[in-house]
Amino acid sequence: MTTALPRRSSLFAAFAPFAFALACTALPALAQAQSLRELYDAARAYDATYLAARAQAESAQYRLAQSEALNRPTVGLAANATRTDLDLPPTVTGANRTPIPGSDGHAYTNRVDASINASKPLYNRGNDATISQAQRAYEVAQADFETAEQDLIVRVAQAYFDVLAAQDALSTAQAGKKAIAEQLASAKRNFEVGTATITDTREAQARFDLSTAQEIAADNDLRTKRIALDVLVGRAGVAPKPLVPAVVLPAPVPDDVGVWVNNADQQHPQVRKTRLALDIAKLETERARAAEGMTLDLVGSVGANRTTGTATTTPGNTTSAVVGLQLKMPLYTGGATQNRIKETLSLEEKARNDLEAARRGVAQGTRVAYFGLQSGRAQVSALEAAESSSKLALEATQLGYKVGVRVNLDVLNAQTQLFQTQRDLARARYDVVVNGLRLRQASGQLRADDVNSVNTLLAP
Repeated sequence: MTTALPRRSSLFAAFAPFAFALACTALPALAQAQSLRELYDAARAYDATYLAARAQAESAQYRLAQSEALNRPTVGLAANATRTDLDLPPTVTGANRTPIPGSDGHAYTNRVDASINASKPLYNRGNDATISQAQRAYEVAQADFETAEQDLIVRVAQAYFDVLAAQDALSTAQAGKKAIAEQLASAKRNFEVGTATITDTREAQARFDLSTAQEIAADNDLRTKRIALDVLVGRAGVAPKPLVPAVVLPAPVPDDVGVWVNNADQQHPQVRKTRLALDIAKLETERARAAEGMTLDLVGSVGANRTTGTATTTPGNTTSAVVGLQLKMPLYTGGATQNRIKETLSLEEKARNDLEAARRGVAQGTRVAYFGLQSGRAQVSALEAAESSSKLALEATQLGYKVGVRVNLDVLNAQTQLFQTQRDLARARYDVVVNGLRLRQASGQLRADDVNSVNTLLAP
């Protein structure tokens, strides 16, 4: 049995609930909405993980300066003052053993010394290797900081578009609930006048109860996503700007996975880091070998002392100056140096394999990100076609309902399909934007300027 025509059977009536719910959700936010760039800048000044990475990178320059001091002169000041007391037997002389005048059995000496000592390494292979290691360790710290910057961009973008997706899900749930509420009211009226069975009413009621539960879940998910974004950027009540309507998503440039993989091998911070770690391991071997060689230092000192007291034979002031070369060379270390060299060679081999593993992992991650982006773009195209088809299907279903060949449930199903397709299309577009950033991160090319590129896709 067919039911009577509801009050709103046009295509406009079907879209009206969704449009109204979306407008109610978006309009208050747009009044104070923030762009992705604005929120990224806020996160850079607030996110604890990023700030810790920045502090770690800043500390590396001071470690480098400490190492560079190994080949510079060192100067030190030393001073001391001493007093020596002596108890001596009286000194006697002559045939009658008469004590020497002034000799009472006690003597003392006061001495004050001061000196300035300096040294300058002239030849020390170990120091040279240590300085080179510190320079590469500084570059490692910069690579780690670059990784932290890229991670922050992706985290902010993901949280940003998660909020937009949650807003769309809530709008879809609200629009579906409104449409089902209208169909439920229509089914009840038609049942009361006897033009419909109780089945239509119960089906619409079941749909309405389910849509209420879905709306509650969507609302809670939106709150959760907003809290996550607020915590990340250090603000309250953040409202992201949406994508422009019917946004055209840019294709990856270049559109060649081989180029992306090659760039990743050259630019990715993780590959650079492990390559530097291999250099550090080689330098550690050089340091170990340098331990069995000689070192040559230029040394010098200038000193002065003052001596007074009854126990000294030459009271007064003296000065001295020394300059020379100091050569050191180990002759036997009990096998420690040779075993240290063998250890560093094994660690060097480990670093070499770590580099190869990093290169392979980055190449794989880049390929996965590239094909994931391509799949996402194809999914967007498919969902755009599905949206058009769903609109036509809804229009045809409403026409069939009008002429009596479709029932109330068919219209509800068509409306639900359209709303869900529009929600999935929006989610797919967000994923493509975020995956575009992830591709650049996977290849080590993600920069703050890429955030500005995403901003051009947002509503003004």
